[in-house]
Amino acid sequence: MLRELHIKDFAIVDELHLVLEPGFCILTGETGAGKSILLDAISLLLGGRADTSAIRAGASRARVEGLFNVSASQQATIGSVLEREGLEGDSPGTLWLSRELRRSGRTVARVNGSVVSVSVLREVAQGLVDIHGQSEHLSLLRISEHLKLLDRYADLDALRAQVAGVVRQLQKVRQTLRTLRQGERDRMQRIDLLKFQVQEIRSASLRPGEKDELEVELIRLSNAEKLSSSVSNLLAILEEGLGEGAPVLDLLGKAQRELIGVVRVDSSLEPQAEVLESVGYQLEDFTNTLRDYLVEIEFNPKRLAKVESRLTLLRQLERKYGADVEAVLAYATQAAEELETLEHSDEQIEDLELQESELLQEAGRLSLELSQKRQAAAISLSAGVDKELADLRMSGARFGVAFEWRSDENGLDMGLESLPPELWATGAGLQSHEGEPVLRVAFDATGMDQIQFLIAPNVGEGLKPMAKVASGGETARLMLALKTVLSRADRTPTLIFDEIDQGIGGRVGVVVGMKLWQLTAPSKLPDDVRHQVLCVTHLPQLAGFGDAHYRVKKKIEEGRTITHVKYLDDAERLTELAQMLGTHGDSALQGAQDLLDQARKLRDTPKINS
Repeated sequence: MLRELHIKDFAIVDELHLVLEPGFCILTGETGAGKSILLDAISLLLGGRADTSAIRAGASRARVEGLFNVSASQQATIGSVLEREGLEGDSPGTLWLSRELRRSGRTVARVNGSVVSVSVLREVAQGLVDIHGQSEHLSLLRISEHLKLLDRYADLDALRAQVAGVVRQLQKVRQTLRTLRQGERDRMQRIDLLKFQVQEIRSASLRPGEKDELEVELIRLSNAEKLSSSVSNLLAILEEGLGEGAPVLDLLGKAQRELIGVVRVDSSLEPQAEVLESVGYQLEDFTNTLRDYLVEIEFNPKRLAKVESRLTLLRQLERKYGADVEAVLAYATQAAEELETLEHSDEQIEDLELQESELLQEAGRLSLELSQKRQAAAISLSAGVDKELADLRMSGARFGVAFEWRSDENGLDMGLESLPPELWATGAGLQSHEGEPVLRVAFDATGMDQIQFLIAPNVGEGLKPMAKVASGGETARLMLALKTVLSRADRTPTLIFDEIDQGIGGRVGVVVGMKLWQLTAPSKLPDDVRHQVLCVTHLPQLAGFGDAHYRVKKKIEEGRTITHVKYLDDAERLTELAQMLGTHGDSALQGAQDLLDQARKLRDTPKINS
């Protein structure tokens, strides 16, 4: 959930640091005070569209930062993205997001202090916040989310995982079959090519490390004359001497004898005598080694040509098959395996076709079971949403779930269980649409269902895709109805409702306030997630249900308009509610107190009536 929000030089906000409480947070203030600016700042923080007009006049940049507490279930999802991008913070339970907007139009996004692209910021932030009443970050208006929500609502994750597992096996079998079923000419050409490649590599009798050894030998053979001359001169210095000079070995022997004579007189130099004796032995060994090396040096043009030819072959193979000899050998192994597969493809095709048939049957059985359970859940979900909409003064509204299936000649065989092209699930049951029945249905890892939520906002209107309904208070109340029913399945921790009180009065405001507060109650999710709800409202009846109350106020300081947000204590909250009631004096305060008492009483009551 969102715990801290820092805004600087954004719109009419000079600098604002807001600490948000868990539970139900109320934001109130006069129209134009800047409540929507807070939501725009949060939208920017989550990766929303950046507009330089939002930078405060006279400032060069605007900045929004947010600290989120991340639940255990979210850590598993977000953690993989953070690890992939190297963005892990000091604690897996907290997440810092930042967005900076500059006059040039450039934005800088940060996650846990590291600069990232806006797309990575969006990926990390997805699922942290839903802003209702606006088009951005509204997961319930994203068709891709509908199937996930329905499956969570119906507790179908395990069955869905089974379907995904079988489909993955089937896709793998089909991929192998596609490879094997290439045209006969292509297959034979591929066999001929692989045979040539494998034979070419094998006939070379490659050995790991051989190239390095040959390159060393090439250097020696290419420089044999120079090496022989140098070593011979060195041996001459050691054993024969140059000109009239004595050999180094003779001089060293003479030095040893002189030092022995000294030691006989003064034994303190005995260690130095031992050192000189050791040097003599080492020099003799060194001379013997040089003599052996000289014998090994050969002037062999044939061997030189052979080494050069071998290196040329190795380099040609590396250019064709791999970066080094080891890679060439690995390619040969891979090519031999493919060759074996192609040469025995007929038997493999027959076996894989049998596997494909069995997996198709299993995928069809599981997908049909999953679809039927989804349809039953969709009826229950629709009935629940219809009831919630009635509580929210939208008694004429109806909710539904559309199931659509597409034909695919390679799809699941429904046999006697042919499907209509489309089916609608509502609180009244299932309604099939006429059309050509689907005998073989397209499918993927989620099953065979293409679904989206439907809504008829008013009496007499037909059901239409929810993603196309107009935004505003009506949509916000629809979101609230859905969130109430789906709260057990929804893992979005922070929900923000803007304009949810549009077009409703105080009586419905009480119902809306109660339902929003209920969203913050501990859920039945495994990690006991609680929603944090932020609500911008003008209705005191709704505001009375808040666990925390913030007042947004616009002031003029030094000739400039500035927005302030203040957390209200009990006395300040009572005054704010009284002002929202539009009355004055003790009666206004008493009315505000009555609202708080009513909200407290209803929260302690298991059920409320609209």
